[in-house]
Amino acid sequence: MTHFRLPLAAGLLALAGAAMAQTPPPAPPLAPALNAAQEAERIASRNLPNIPGSGPYPAIMEVNAGLPAHVIYRPATLPAAKLGVMLWGNGGCQEDGASARQHLLEIASHGYIVIAPGRIMSGPTATEKLPEPIPGAPRRLDSPTKSADVLAGLDWALKENTRTGSPLKGHIDPRQVAVAGHSCGGLQALEVARDPRIHAVLIHNSGVFADGSNPISGINVTKALLKDIHTPIIYILGGPGDIAYPNGTDDYARISHVPAVLVNLPVGHGGTFYKPYGGAVAQVSVDWLEWQLRGDKSAGRTFTGPACRLCVSPGWSIERKHMD
Repeated sequence: MTHFRLPLAAGLLALAGAAMAQTPPPAPPLAPALNAAQEAERIASRNLPNIPGSGPYPAIMEVNAGLPAHVIYRPATLPAAKLGVMLWGNGGCQEDGASARQHLLEIASHGYIVIAPGRIMSGPTATEKLPEPIPGAPRRLDSPTKSADVLAGLDWALKENTRTGSPLKGHIDPRQVAVAGHSCGGLQALEVARDPRIHAVLIHNSGVFADGSNPISGINVTKALLKDIHTPIIYILGGPGDIAYPNGTDDYARISHVPAVLVNLPVGHGGTFYKPYGGAVAQVSVDWLEWQLRGDKSAGRTFTGPACRLCVSPGWSIERKHMD
């Protein structure tokens, strides 16, 4: 049974697709500058240790020689129970596979292998650093990683599950596979979600652009891809102050063929990824995975029933459909 934590505030990391009325229009900004409090939180988060999570299997973050362009989160000691797999699309589609490390370590500690494209570019164990944003300057989005990079993590994991000599041989349940992503990485997750090996989807602070535009170089998504989703899906948004709010809510309104949940915690676009243990959003994510992939009815009560945990938890709102 997953312990449900009350919401914690988080910083704003916005995804924007506005184009200026010029010819030709400039490249779209990735995010407005963070305010002073948000920037202080972002900087402080870099000094947090790699917290091994609150689950039964303390987790580690590593790079495997067999998958050098990805960061892997897993239980430090492989349990007897089968492991699930969660693919992750980084915020901004950036190459920092450690950008959501507290969130991903928390999930791994509940018996999952989590795989993010990129390298360890933030946190106390960073081997290289992302360029620091210029104060006050908008960042631009050009999708340094691709959806194929996200999906490559699953190809590797399933091969390791059968490869003679692999430490993971026989430890993975191929039926327990999910894809998730934050912001631009959420669009990557939507692209990957059509793969028949995926059994659950989590979209954080993201959604296909509601105005029909597609301003992100390297991402090819339209509302039509929502029809290809074949699993239950949850959108976890940051409330009306989340710049992805109109996109995610519009996605949810259009999905009518699979179980879908839309939850909001008014913390803005950045979720609670910077928080120890991934904050409140990580706990909701774990419950979704445990319910959808492992049939844990206790975890499911976070989302089901008239008095579901999110129904009665301060700050949260929830919408549901096709949940019978």
